[in-house]
Amino acid sequence: MITFEDLSSYIKQSLADADVSVIDRTGTMDHFTVKVISDGFKEKNLLDRHRIIYQALDAPMKDGRIHALEIQAKTREEAKGG
Repeated sequence: MITFEDLSSYIKQSLADADVSVIDRTGTMDHFTVKVISDGFKEKNLLDRHRIIYQALDAPMKDGRIHALEIQAKTREEAKGG
């Protein structure tokens, strides 16, 4: 099992400025929705943004602590609706 804090920490190692929120989708602590807001996504397309997050979470995905992951990745401007 992985905690919300651990998930956030893995992501912040790749995106230091990230605001991360995590939702446990099933109550089993292995199916998550992560919302990541970071200016590290500027000029990156959706696929590249997801790659950054998947790379950051590589270890817990490989060892099975994360079984399913839904990603929302936005810049700060996009998150404001701009």
